Amino acid sequence: MLGALDWQPYPHVHLRALDAVNLPAHWAALHAGDAEPLPSDPELLSAWALFHRGEFEAAFHAGRLLGYAGVTVANKACLIHADFLEPSETTRLKLYCDTAERALRQINHEPHNPNAHYFYGYALGRYSQGTSVAQALAQGHGEKIKKAFETAIALQALHADAHLALGTFHAEVIDKVGAMIGNITYGAHPDVAIRHFRAGMALIPHAPLALSEYARGLLMLDPEAHEAEAMELYASAAAVSPRDAMEHLGVLQIQAELAD
Repeated sequence: MLGALDWQPYPHVHLRALDAVNLPAHWAALHAGDAEPLPSDPELLSAWALFHRGEFEAAFHAGRLLGYAGVTVANKACLIHADFLEPSETTRLKLYCDTAERALRQINHEPHNPNAHYFYGYALGRYSQGTSVAQALAQGHGEKIKKAFETAIALQALHADAHLALGTFHAEVIDKVGAMIGNITYGAHPDVAIRHFRAGMALIPHAPLALSEYARGLLMLDPEAHEAEAMELYASAAAVSPRDAMEHLGVLQIQAELAD
């Protein structure tokens, strides 16, 4: 069970000690990607402060205690832990599955919540990447992921993360099954991928994870044509001064990839 998970700690001291008192002043910048509204509930704000400091286990449990109001912070804490800190592939896949299930329940309870749809698509997408994208597409996950991101954007046009994720979906489908089959079967198209990447980057042009996501997407679409631009994006991402624990982990990962 997830509650018994041996959470790996965020092993760094971040530059800014974010708490429920000072977090509102930084909220707009920290949540430009997911467009999550600033909470009015002080307990929920405290849970988010735990997340931004890298106390992902505490943020997860604090969010769970708040019921549906805390599902988004719990899901994001779980996903960032899985993406950057969980060493076991088996456990990581379980975390993605559990998160997708929680997000789906949240969708049923709050169908107009953009982040319920976004984190459902994100978790299912990460699970698919961790197993086999081609197999996931054959099992029908592709349509669910695409619909989730499209719904998040329909509910919140300024959801930068959903735009970037949808761009990645189109690029990954094309990379795995080819442009023709991808377009016929899933409506995937390079121009649509680029359009969503640019829409997301226009909203969060200096976010390290957005820069690296765009770079990876470009390389999936056409590595020869986009190599120079992708390397510039990676270099920009690696040079970002992170604002919270999530961005710090992302920058460290990008720097390590560039060093290899």
